[in-house]
Amino acid sequence: MERPTRQRDTDQEEREQESESTGQQTCPECESESITSDGGGELVCEDCGLVIEDENIDRGPEWRAFNHSERQSKSRVGAPTTQTMHDKGLTTQIDWKDKDAYGRSLSSEKRSQMHRLRKWQERIRTKDAGERNLQFALSEIDRMASALGVPRSVREVASVIYRRALNEDLIRGRSIEGVATACLYAACRQEGIPRSLEEVSDVSRVEQKEIGRTYRYVAQELELKMEPVDPKQYVPRFASELDLSEEVQSKANEIIDTTAEQGLLSGKSPTGYAAAAIYAASLLCNEKKTQREVADVAQVTEVTIRNRYQEQIEAMGIH
Repeated sequence: MERPTRQRDTDQEEREQESESTGQQTCPECESESITSDGGGELVCEDCGLVIEDENIDRGPEWRAFNHSERQSKSRVGAPTTQTMHDKGLTTQIDWKDKDAYGRSLSSEKRSQMHRLRKWQERIRTKDAGERNLQFALSEIDRMASALGVPRSVREVASVIYRRALNEDLIRGRSIEGVATACLYAACRQEGIPRSLEEVSDVSRVEQKEIGRTYRYVAQELELKMEPVDPKQYVPRFASELDLSEEVQSKANEIIDTTAEQGLLSGKSPTGYAAAAIYAASLLCNEKKTQREVADVAQVTEVTIRNRYQEQIEAMGIH
């Protein structure tokens, strides 16, 4: 009577070894691969209901929360890691507020002590010149992103691109500010929140020509796949700054779509093209804006708007 039992145990061990080698767990009873976890540390077969394991490690919290505020109050972890800081936010931060844990003001002796601790904390956060340069570059990206009004995701992407450029040794021979600005410009294009080179150079300490040259070099070396900027992405922002209605925005998008199908967009600046479409749409919708007003918002010249405007109305057949 022992032999069948021993044979069954041997077969079960062989099946377990096969499942471990293939990386997919199977049920020892019905050999099904439909294994699920019930969230309580148990592995259960969906077909036959066999509890395969009941002592798995539960990596979730030991407390329960029923809404977001309760979950936040019970959480005992710090802020998530971020690429926008040179140490990814893992080091200790000493708050600048001179208050204790109960919100009471510190004495003058404690304040001077905290000032010294804060100063030395900033000094020891960077161990060498490379980390100091990285810290400066990421702070520049954060400053320019705030001035441009782009979301947090763009800052994260720009920081990742800069770190890649640093690992590929693309910074050597170029200014830190120039590479940081080029990475921010590339991140804006990747995230679909375009900012023109003129807008980026206005908040940067680097000339526009150097930003464009560095951007092309970084994009080529890192093989960043950049699609041409769609002029329609500029329309909502420009129209909002000019206080134009939704009707004008829809008409401007229609003009861009119609004229782009005829090949007029090829080789043209997307900002100037969008500005001309907005100017034409404002005239058609009786919400007239001058060429100077549109040019100031789009940061292009009036000549550019006039040229693109003439091309667009001719293509639309409007006289």
